[in-house]
Amino acid sequence: MTQARRRGRGGGGAARRAERTAVSFETAPVIERKIPNLEMLSEEALDIIEANAEQVLEEIGVAFVDNPKALERWKAAGAEVTGERVRIPKGLARKLCATAPSEFVHHARNPEKSVTIGGDNLVLAPVYGPPFVRDAAGGRRYATIADFQKFVKLAYMSKWLHLSGGTICEPTDLPVNKRHLDMLLAHMTLSDKPFMGSVTEPSRARDSVEMCEILFGKEFVAENTVMTSLININSPLTFDDTMMGALEVYAEANQASIISPFIVGGAMAPVSVVGTLTQVLAEVMAGVAYSQLIRKGAPVIFGTFVTSIDMNSGAPTFGTPEAAHITNGAGQLARRMGLPYRSAGSFCGSKLPDAQAAYETANSLNMGLLSGVNFMLHACGWLEGGLVADFEKFVLDADQLGALHHMARGVPVDENAQAMDAIREVGPGGHYLGCAHTQANFKTAFWRSEVFDYKPFETWEEEGARDSQTLASARVEKLIETYQPPALDPEIRSRLEAYIAEKKASMPDSFM
Repeated sequence: MTQARRRGRGGGGAARRAERTAVSFETAPVIERKIPNLEMLSEEALDIIEANAEQVLEEIGVAFVDNPKALERWKAAGAEVTGERVRIPKGLARKLCATAPSEFVHHARNPEKSVTIGGDNLVLAPVYGPPFVRDAAGGRRYATIADFQKFVKLAYMSKWLHLSGGTICEPTDLPVNKRHLDMLLAHMTLSDKPFMGSVTEPSRARDSVEMCEILFGKEFVAENTVMTSLININSPLTFDDTMMGALEVYAEANQASIISPFIVGGAMAPVSVVGTLTQVLAEVMAGVAYSQLIRKGAPVIFGTFVTSIDMNSGAPTFGTPEAAHITNGAGQLARRMGLPYRSAGSFCGSKLPDAQAAYETANSLNMGLLSGVNFMLHACGWLEGGLVADFEKFVLDADQLGALHHMARGVPVDENAQAMDAIREVGPGGHYLGCAHTQANFKTAFWRSEVFDYKPFETWEEEGARDSQTLASARVEKLIETYQPPALDPEIRSRLEAYIAEKKASMPDSFM
């Protein structure tokens, strides 16, 4: 049932017919960890990092550029403001951060797909931001709105993904100042999962809120979080007016923001793990504190996007031990602050969905699960250091997210799991294939990929000796062929389209 029908906003016969003829694709519940978090840093190390971060904020400070209103807010809160530099007295940022919620519900228009972010939960969202796309048939090319819509459909149909995402790719065939409208419409109409808002300009964040007011109802949006959006910090220690302007819009509207440093270790942060974690914590504390200056209780997520750098080429590297250490340590710091945590993803530097991509992605995904990540952006589709959203890798990664779901369940020890009856039945020298316990459990006992080939060599060879990329291409084609949109009240769709038409007509196209 759609969110519109649940909230009783009419729709009439057309809405009911749309609902009856729509197909709903299964989405797995949010991952709830039944396994303990891995914690690499000692309490002493965490105390040192926290003390050093406070020192950074007090002595060095952070820059809020081209944002006089932010400087006024900080000064009124007790910070020392010199030019655009804000120095925050020890304890002030942490005190302000204390009003941010430890968890919140991100509502979907289909209430059954709403998610709780925080606690022991892990929510998965697709790749975000690449200007290029790639597939086996067409190679690497600039992304279009058709590519974007195709990714939204794949995300909607992917069982293990919880969010439709945000800027899954940049549709470069549309004007920069208008493309966010078409992207939001795709998320709102082609999927019924939660989605993210635009942050590329404050007015676009406002458009995102207003379109949600059409989709969900103005009163519902005023009282509930229906968007989680990505606010990147310009590391080191710089908060620009574009991102902060978007944060201001979302915080004022009680919509969630991920406060996330964007760090390439060795270029935008120190080369050491502890030094980088110190800077990450200082930047996050300043960003979260600012969100609470705008509106106490505004939902935020402690974000960390950290890669290392290849000292020979200067290119970012992914899936490295150092990135794992930082992902893990930042999770410990986030939990000490009582905030939901965003990090990890299907990160890789490979140009193709090959062995390098698989190794680096697996390293990052698994460390995210073990580090207590609550919101994993870029969980599938990332290629070439984030420059490319790849269709085959999208479905390969989305399939592997199922393994995270199963890993997080832990190991049950109930009577069925102990399997003593099976051991007694089979006895010495037998086999378990036909025993009662196997017959009762075989359908759910083991996780199974929906993409990989497990057939014998002879069968695999007869079927064309297909590699993983070829198998993934076939899955993309199959999913798109069977896609059907979720139900949506035609009146709401009409109002969204009218809003977009009016917005587009109000300004000339801009590709800058």
